[in-house]
Amino acid sequence: MESKDANGNSLNDGDTVVLIKDLKVKGTSVTIKRGTSIKNIRLTNNPREIDCKFKKVKGLVLKTEFVKKN
Repeated sequence: MESKDANGNSLNDGDTVVLIKDLKVKGTSVTIKRGTSIKNIRLTNNPREIDCKFKKVKGLVLKTEFVKKN
């Protein structure tokens, strides 16, 4: 099963995505705002999750339903 964004577009390693909703990061006081661009995503074994780097959070995993391909 392939990973798809909120609009149904296929996601690939290295893609850039944009958040479509403000997300509070569990275990921190950080909230990532809607419209934030996240570069160089990596796909995981779970097609509904992507692994990414964000300047304030290491090891960030996002659900694909909250992002759209840029």
